[in-house]
Amino acid sequence: MLNNDPQSQTITVLIADDHTLFREGVASLLERNSDIALTGEAATGEEAVRLAGELLPDIVLMDLKMPGMGGIESTRTIVGRNPHIGVIMLTMYEDDESVFSALKAGARGYVLKDADRGALLRAIRAVARGEALLGPSIAQRLLEQFNPPAPFDELTPRELDVLRLIAQGLRNREIAERLFISEKTVGNHISNIFSKLQVADRSQAILRAFRGGLVSPE
Repeated sequence: MLNNDPQSQTITVLIADDHTLFREGVASLLERNSDIALTGEAATGEEAVRLAGELLPDIVLMDLKMPGMGGIESTRTIVGRNPHIGVIMLTMYEDDESVFSALKAGARGYVLKDADRGALLRAIRAVARGEALLGPSIAQRLLEQFNPPAPFDELTPRELDVLRLIAQGLRNREIAERLFISEKTVGNHISNIFSKLQVADRSQAILRAFRGGLVSPE
């Protein structure tokens, strides 16, 4: 049931998704919570922008990809015109480009469609309080983006030794003599280094070593 009472103290929600069955499922979930009221449904980005301006809901649940104006542009337009509206992306896409584009557009929440019902309700209530809420996997990705792991954390101490010597221009035989190990062992270490650093050859590994500060040009 749509709630168009402007005096309502409940959290008002607009759903924007081009799949009717999905909208109906979300609507059914919301209707079972007395503190949340569905005020409108949109099947396109343009319709979402129009209804958001007319209904001024507290929350817009926004699909990422819809016909015409997509969820990113719709979010940017809605938030630009009505900054008090909290947009929560409700989507199946969790790639970095989608997540960061949505957040840059002004979304304050990002929930995957396969999340449990409680996660969506928590997001709605949190964003309505002025907070931001992201799904666990999305939050972890953001942490990794702003706090990237050290460039050589995956390498063992011995592999670091080998990489330093590679960067100094030593050949496998010379590395083996320096570290008192066999050439075969050196080759195994180098294969592991290439795999962990995702490089194809020695020159790329050397470049990574210099860029990561493992060695300094003399």
